[in-house]
Amino acid sequence: MTLPLACCRTTTYSTLSLWVMALSIPLPAWAEFTPLDDGALSGVTGQAGVTIELETKLSIDRFTWIDEGSLNVNGLRLSGKDDTVLDNVKLTIDIAGDGEVLEHGFSEIARRANSGLLDPTNPDVADALAKYSIAGSFGKQFDSGDLVMHLGGADTGDPTSLDDYLQAVDFELAIDSVTSSGSEGSATLFSDILLQGHIGPTDLVIRNEGSATRTLANGNQVSGSELQLDTHFELTNGSLNWDAADVILLFNFAAVGIEGLQIHNRRGDDTLGHFGMASATAKLSRGTSSATGNEGLSVHEVEFRADIDMPVFKMGGISIGSVQFTDFAITNTTMMVYGH
Repeated sequence: MTLPLACCRTTTYSTLSLWVMALSIPLPAWAEFTPLDDGALSGVTGQAGVTIELETKLSIDRFTWIDEGSLNVNGLRLSGKDDTVLDNVKLTIDIAGDGEVLEHGFSEIARRANSGLLDPTNPDVADALAKYSIAGSFGKQFDSGDLVMHLGGADTGDPTSLDDYLQAVDFELAIDSVTSSGSEGSATLFSDILLQGHIGPTDLVIRNEGSATRTLANGNQVSGSELQLDTHFELTNGSLNWDAADVILLFNFAAVGIEGLQIHNRRGDDTLGHFGMASATAKLSRGTSSATGNEGLSVHEVEFRADIDMPVFKMGGISIGSVQFTDFAITNTTMMVYGH
């Protein structure tokens, strides 16, 4: 094929321009260019990751789950304290290299303590130093291809203040009511829910273990590639009305009201390493039940630790005093979730 003359001239001029530019580079600069062999190239990885600074308010008028009847969450709102903007949130996202150490949990506390900014004799600080110090870095070591997301404060104030760090991100969650409805009518389960507090370091990790599987203590088989959640938080003020009986967990009677609810970890025997905050961890993956053979979502290695204070506990609108839980712990919990 014969190229048009104009095309040939353009190509020639471009080539000459490149040579002129190359020859104009000083000789010392040329000395900096060193060819990499295959071994050296195999160690070249991207190190930057992505950081997102977030400000937001979220509201949902109604969230409904429909089966034979329906469950409705009405008037949901997530914001900063006192209905302000939820801000000062920083999310870092990295895809780990093999053995890479990335920020996790209270590793920032360990880094500050190592730099002399925090008192290493504080038991929680000492625990963070022991837990998150890895070969001169601070965090947790991950495998190649793990997706690591860490949420914390964008501005954590005075680097020598633990309180500034722990209270950097405040939140408020409000729900008007939770109702159920069906052929027999409708009922209000909860109403006037308000939760205020602080979000501590929160980590969401998607482990990359390919098609590997493992067997849990109860015999369930789960995927080695799993989502891992670790979070710390503090509830400084909460209130709700428990309007219907026979609902989950703690109390099984109606007309209960709670005011001034606090959830933390400042009492008891398991406070070490939590900096006064409640903690929750869980792992989620595809799983197969050993009991039924059904496949579904496995929620396993669940743990929740907290102290719970209810200074105003009402029944039928009348306060009956206060209720406290110390060293409230949920452990050794596994759930297999599937349709029927």
